[in-house]
Amino acid sequence: MILYAKFGEHQPLNRQSDSYARQGIDLDVSTLADWVGGCTATLAPLNELIRRHVLAAERIHGDDTTVPVLAKGKTITGRLWTYVRDDQPFAGPDPPAAVFYYSRNRNGEHPNRHLAGYTGILQADAYAGFGDLYDGKRKPGPVTEAACWSHGRRKFFGIADTSKAPVALEAVRRIDALFAIEREINGHPAGDRLATRMERVTPLVAELERWMRTERARLSRHADTAKAMDYMLKRWPAFTRFLADGRICLTNNAAERALRGIAIGRRAWLFAGSDRGGERAAAMYTLIGTAKLNNVDPQAWLADILGRINDHPAARLAELLPWNWKDRPAKLAA
Repeated sequence: MILYAKFGEHQPLNRQSDSYARQGIDLDVSTLADWVGGCTATLAPLNELIRRHVLAAERIHGDDTTVPVLAKGKTITGRLWTYVRDDQPFAGPDPPAAVFYYSRNRNGEHPNRHLAGYTGILQADAYAGFGDLYDGKRKPGPVTEAACWSHGRRKFFGIADTSKAPVALEAVRRIDALFAIEREINGHPAGDRLATRMERVTPLVAELERWMRTERARLSRHADTAKAMDYMLKRWPAFTRFLADGRICLTNNAAERALRGIAIGRRAWLFAGSDRGGERAAAMYTLIGTAKLNNVDPQAWLADILGRINDHPAARLAELLPWNWKDRPAKLAA
């Protein structure tokens, strides 16, 4: 299928056109682009249902990545943003989903717009553009910030890996002890996670803070290890928020995983052809990414719903969402 080949397997339309030509099938790139645009428009109602589902979550993950975009003979650096709902770490019953957005830049106005009505927990990196979301005066209310320990650990690990600095190595060792406990309670109910954290993790985190502040006082502010410590210590309330809420994860890896396919695809398609192309990409990544999160074959799902959606009752569109569709292949086979 052309849609899945382009957005799921990272095959640009010009390469698909050439491939079809070798088989004696004449499909111009402009024809393929029109089909992609038509399918994206047809599937827009499902995108909206997924968006609502994601933003109804108590906690979401957020991140973004670059996407080169062709603009008047040159390329500019646009962004693809994702927000992921995944309640599985705290045994939540609702299905996972991911929504993507495109923008021409990384200004803070974009996450403000994406999350305009959201007041839950946002797990993300320390991007300053999220700052307005955490403002206590924000309407309809502030978003709760939860920092990512993978980002904090990564800074120490880079130093430890290259220079074998003893302080950085010790920081990695102490943070890894927290990750080991978190792996034990992954998938447990939020109350059980919280109880384990209070008993076993809170003392380790308190000791880590004391150790970091002591070591930080001995370092020059220009030292790389000092900068890694400052990254965490200046945001300590956000880093320790997971200790008081069993729903919060230790990392933002769910959003990073959602963006991984885009990073791989950039090597193949090099750039988006226009802003409209970026918006179509965001829409299709929403659909394909959500299907994958629900262990649904994206190509089979897209092929089926594209053949059915125009005749499907609007009031029952939710039946076509990946988590509701997943039993259909078995029923058809029976």
